[in-house]
Amino acid sequence: MSTSEFVLAQSATLPAPDIEYGQLSPMLIVFGVAVAGVLVEAFLPRRGRYSSHLVLAIGGLTAAFVAVVLLAGTRDSVIGGAVAVDGPTLFLQGTILLISIPAILIIAERSVDSGVRAATAEVTAVRGAEPEGGTDAFTPQAYAVPGSVAEREATRNAPGHTEVFPLTLFAVGGMLLFPASNDLLTMFVALEVLSLPLYLLCGLARRRRLLSQEAAMKYFLLGAFSSAFFLFGVALLYGYAGTVALPGIGDALARGAEDRTLALIGTALLSVGLLFKIGAVPFHSWIPDVYQGAPTPITAFMAAATKVAAVGAMLRIFYVALPDLRADWRPVMWGVAILTMVVGAVMAVTQTDVKRMLAYSSVAHAGFILTGLVAANRAGLSSTMFYLLAYGFSTLGAFAVVTLVRDSRGEATDLSRWAGLGRRSPLVGGVFALFLLAFAGIPLTSGFVSKFAVFQAAIEGGAVPLVLVGVVSSAIAAFFYVRVIVLMFFSEPQSDAPTIVVPSMFTAAAIAVGVVVTVVLGILPQGALELADQAAVFFR
Repeated sequence: MSTSEFVLAQSATLPAPDIEYGQLSPMLIVFGVAVAGVLVEAFLPRRGRYSSHLVLAIGGLTAAFVAVVLLAGTRDSVIGGAVAVDGPTLFLQGTILLISIPAILIIAERSVDSGVRAATAEVTAVRGAEPEGGTDAFTPQAYAVPGSVAEREATRNAPGHTEVFPLTLFAVGGMLLFPASNDLLTMFVALEVLSLPLYLLCGLARRRRLLSQEAAMKYFLLGAFSSAFFLFGVALLYGYAGTVALPGIGDALARGAEDRTLALIGTALLSVGLLFKIGAVPFHSWIPDVYQGAPTPITAFMAAATKVAAVGAMLRIFYVALPDLRADWRPVMWGVAILTMVVGAVMAVTQTDVKRMLAYSSVAHAGFILTGLVAANRAGLSSTMFYLLAYGFSTLGAFAVVTLVRDSRGEATDLSRWAGLGRRSPLVGGVFALFLLAFAGIPLTSGFVSKFAVFQAAIEGGAVPLVLVGVVSSAIAAFFYVRVIVLMFFSEPQSDAPTIVVPSMFTAAAIAVGVVVTVVLGILPQGALELADQAAVFFR
């Protein structure tokens, strides 16, 4: 018998994997809508694509969220144990979908007020570039030189870069699979599915094209390195346990083999790949450059949704596969959390660009989130999931506000240009101040409740020194948040102050959702906290 005949004979005796399509419905819906978006892009006339993509995206994400709600209470594994559908999976998938809906609205924004159009037209007369008025944040042709004949022709033929919708949906599908993965190979596939569209999306900014393409290249190269670390860690853990299934690895560690060297090295390499995705120190160097260079709607989506998916994957690995290595990985995570909180807070103080300031703020918040993971108890799991929910909406709203402050060169992200913004537009300044206060953890905002929850869980887990560092880092962070608020409301505006764009209902709705969630979770958080606590049980 030949080798191929032997393989076929053996495969014929293996049981078919148990696939419950109903339990996979949220992911299947999103991937199905993404494929439908590709077909729309291929076959529909250019002028009809935008509305079709928008309806498909919003409808698909809403249907996927309904599917998550209908699956509430499910605790099972499907596809031969490769995917786990349990409380944390459904809570995190629901969070990702709820964040993705307003993110799609920001991505779909195409309006700009007449003042910005007029200012842009003056620059157009000098530079020979196509005015940005009435178009979105994305270039119609990524390889075209800004202001060239090719770009103007592409703008006339295709006013919006509609490929961003299916790319975003593929990324969302990967994010839904990432925290649900119950074996390391499935997790690696999910990691690549969510990452590859983001690499492309980061390079599609209409303005500051070279900065955007540089951001995409940095993200791609560093992301490829982190994926290699992750895959090498998978290989070593497989070498130790003889399986890539997370419960199987946990069982192998529980049996207490004397030599755990392979498991420890594999855990370290696996952690590198995941810590890169959440932007923890010392794997954070890509965050400020990529967040600054990427189109701001994509920055908002990445900062909010990607962190939810990556932290969810970390929680599943450390709580399901590696609980018996807790004594080994907890001290390391202590150090990473401390470095991340301190470096993120201190570096944010020195920034003069709003997007870079929010980027380092994201780094600091990654440290606060890791505090919940280090707790290594049920309270740590539930508080971390609540933190991801609260932080995601506040971050999305903050970056949405950044898209509204513009001048003739596009978004005015230099902090000095924001002087007096609160005086000129009290509503926009007040909304941005609310999000900053939530990031600082001021009471009656979602940020206060989420920080209090993770710190309390860490104290229960014996990580009191880590909580003290977190409190000091929060105080440092409050300084630069308050500094921006003072700049907006107590400084005189410049003579050439940027224009506050009047957004369409899309961006207005996204900002409103962020405000409502930030306030409601700050004043009435009990329902969400109880939901997170009920969901905080992994299926093994």
